[in-house]
Amino acid sequence: MYAWVWRQLPGPLGAKIAEAVLLVLAVIALLLFVVFPWLEPKLPFSDVTTV
Repeated sequence: MYAWVWRQLPGPLGAKIAEAVLLVLAVIALLLFVVFPWLEPKLPFSDVTTV
């Protein structure tokens, strides 16, 4: 999959590296601001009790 993404990125090596970094940052931002906030209420970790 990563090789396919790398082949699809246009431009020379320097541009591909910059685009790959931007792509990784976009995925991280999507996870932090959309996926994790949506998922957090569904996880049982907030019901912590100590004895």
